[in-house]
Amino acid sequence: MTESKRILLAEPRGYCAGVDRAVETVERALDKHGAPVYVRKEIVHNRHVVDTLAERGAIFVGETDEVPEGAIVVFSAHGVSPEVHRTAAQRNLKTIDATCPLVTKVHQEAKRFARDDYDILLIGHEGHEEVEGTAGEAPEHIQLVDGPDAVDAVSVRDESKVIWLSQTTLSVDETMETVRRLRERFPELNDPPSDDICYATQNRQVAVKAMAPKCDLVIVVGSKNSSNSVRLVEVALQNGASASYLVDYAREIDPAWLDGVETVGITSGASVPEVLVRGVIDFLSEYGFDSVEKVTTAEETLTFALPRELRPARTAK
Repeated sequence: MTESKRILLAEPRGYCAGVDRAVETVERALDKHGAPVYVRKEIVHNRHVVDTLAERGAIFVGETDEVPEGAIVVFSAHGVSPEVHRTAAQRNLKTIDATCPLVTKVHQEAKRFARDDYDILLIGHEGHEEVEGTAGEAPEHIQLVDGPDAVDAVSVRDESKVIWLSQTTLSVDETMETVRRLRERFPELNDPPSDDICYATQNRQVAVKAMAPKCDLVIVVGSKNSSNSVRLVEVALQNGASASYLVDYAREIDPAWLDGVETVGITSGASVPEVLVRGVIDFLSEYGFDSVEKVTTAEETLTFALPRELRPARTAK
């Protein structure tokens, strides 16, 4: 008798507190002000979320100079540089900042260490919006280190005044390998005051690590421009999954991936709504994957308050 085909469902997965806050920020802004509400860049890196908000009247733009003077613009969860705030003010835009508070924390660290004249080594991916925003806080002090192989090119002024910070959505393992290599070059390298890689990114990677060795295939639901979603595919492959693929929607699954597969793991990036995961589970059930088991490695209870412009008014008692 063959074992029934099964799904292992990673927990936690999907929306983190910062994404939840950012998406709700755009929804509340539309409720309060009506369409259109402009959003600089994608509010979060998920195709479905962006398309759904666009249908409601959100207009996504590349830069603030595309926003009509005096209009409302929401800054995405990934954060923006001081220069973006300045250009928005010059155009008299009404800004609502949906930057994730954990990204804001990294910005504050960058400003603090720049004030103290440190060389700041920012571990992250070149061109990512979060990296551009953080680096913009202190461009004369920050050098980008895009992975372990970039370490040899780093130069600093004073080896006793060097600190590393990181993009919040990286692979924990690769980041620590980059830090290890940096410390070989700069033994006095300082660590950030608190962990920069976000709790949700870490939790999703830990859940995949626990699940991957039991899986013939891991399907990660997420968009290709979502750093934390791409990392989950890498983590699955590095920790024992025979195969792993990133899909936005269930319809992108190639049935050939399921040939000879008994156990499929499913997870989703931190910007992915649960409805997309349900779609994948429904798709797999049509191919005989009718048993769903949860692999739980953490419970998440953190929530973030909305930007103050959108919080409900307090009623007098």
